[in-house]
Amino acid sequence: MDRPAWAPPGIDLSVPSVSRIYDYYLGGSHNFEVDREAARRAMEFLPGLPKIMQANRAFMRRAVRHAAGEGVTQFLDIGSGIPTFGNVHEVAQQADPEARVVYVDHDPVAVAHSKAVLEGNDRADIAAADLRKPHDILHSPEVARLLDLDRPVALLLVAVLHFLEDTDRPYEAVAELRDALAPGSLIIVTHASFDGIPVPQEQAGGTVGVYRDIRSPLVMRSREEVARFFEGCEMVEPGLVSMPHWRPDTPPEQEDPYAFSGFAGVGRKG
Repeated sequence: MDRPAWAPPGIDLSVPSVSRIYDYYLGGSHNFEVDREAARRAMEFLPGLPKIMQANRAFMRRAVRHAAGEGVTQFLDIGSGIPTFGNVHEVAQQADPEARVVYVDHDPVAVAHSKAVLEGNDRADIAAADLRKPHDILHSPEVARLLDLDRPVALLLVAVLHFLEDTDRPYEAVAELRDALAPGSLIIVTHASFDGIPVPQEQAGGTVGVYRDIRSPLVMRSREEVARFFEGCEMVEPGLVSMPHWRPDTPPEQEDPYAFSGFAGVGRKG
């Protein structure tokens, strides 16, 4: 298999990556045939997967604009993936040129490509770290350089928590991150769920099986289980809802049915 020029050395081109599959769904070009193959298998069960990812991105942009409107100028985006148009730093720095952004990902392609995209932007950087190890994130040189944790931070956990199994202690990871943030910080979450998916659960389960096969289990959590990630926070209106229903720019009824899969919400730390 030919290694593309943009692929960092040492990457195993035979193993699919969640962030590169996501890049493929969004129409990006930083993915390998093994990623495209896994994505196509997943789409056999849920052909609307790209619509779900687009709804995630649209919600993320609205939430970042909301945070900026609340005067939050610091953003920590964990599981940030491969940069595509309309990333957090673009939205945040458009709202406030002084905004500072730290991305976090453990996929080497996501890290390498983010570094290339952020070159020359001294208010944005990426840390190579894993959500399962919050201490490493909080004590990374990138966070130390760019973020003041004594002031409010918007913590983004968009389409990432559902890749943590319960044995990964996702609630403890989020609590550790939340406890490190100043009062007034915002926690911005989207999470996959069988709720709202416009096909029978058995069919959607086929997609879950594809992710299990590539050793990146996709954990579908209930509304109550997703709500637990916001413990210690007050929910921002309209609460925990489907992505198109969170402060929409356009009438939600115009959205594709797949866009209503899963949950989105923003909590404010008291």
